[in-house]
Amino acid sequence: MMDVTASGPPRGSSGRVIVVSGPSGAGKTSLCKALLESLTGLAGSVSYTTRPPRQGEVSGKDYHFVDTDAFERMVREGAFLEWSEVHGHFYGTSERQVRELLARSDLLLEVDCKGAAKIKEKMPGAVLVFVMPASVRELVARIRRRGPISTEDLARRMETARQEIQSVDRYDYLVINERFEDALDQLRAIVIAARCATAALSSDIKERWREEFAAFELPEEPVPR
Repeated sequence: MMDVTASGPPRGSSGRVIVVSGPSGAGKTSLCKALLESLTGLAGSVSYTTRPPRQGEVSGKDYHFVDTDAFERMVREGAFLEWSEVHGHFYGTSERQVRELLARSDLLLEVDCKGAAKIKEKMPGAVLVFVMPASVRELVARIRRRGPISTEDLARRMETARQEIQSVDRYDYLVINERFEDALDQLRAIVIAARCATAALSSDIKERWREEFAAFELPEEPVPR
């Protein structure tokens, strides 16, 4: 029996892509990290960015931190599955890394709304999840808890959040991150549901059953006494 809560991609198929987006400060990064720790067969891609590391972030683990010249060279070389500029910094998802990870596991991608749209266009089977806090007031509080921020920068982030929330109907699922554990349970359930989707499993199941039927022999009926 296939354990959909723990398995990676089924035999004979590629992994599923789960894309998580949401406003800056919605808590999506913390949710994604906790999800990767709680589900096997699920990998996370490490994005490239030109923004400086925050306290505690490690290059190669949290992000690949590169300068603008290196990022623009990767853009010219077509290295990114998607890339965009967010709050004055560039972010991109390596297409090579995505393809390699999908060959052996399901994949969790945390990208902005523009990136999610690009991935959905290239990978129509991707499952899109939008994460948002319970209220605008809570979003502001979360952004401020990250550290000092100017009024101008906060206003810019809130305007971006307003625009991003307008795209929520393009997503397959919405997770309200009011209580972290509840939001994590919902995100985990979405991944499990994606693993049960017939579109993802049907070809593998049919092949497995074809092989089993080919090898199956009816047992002989017992001879009556």
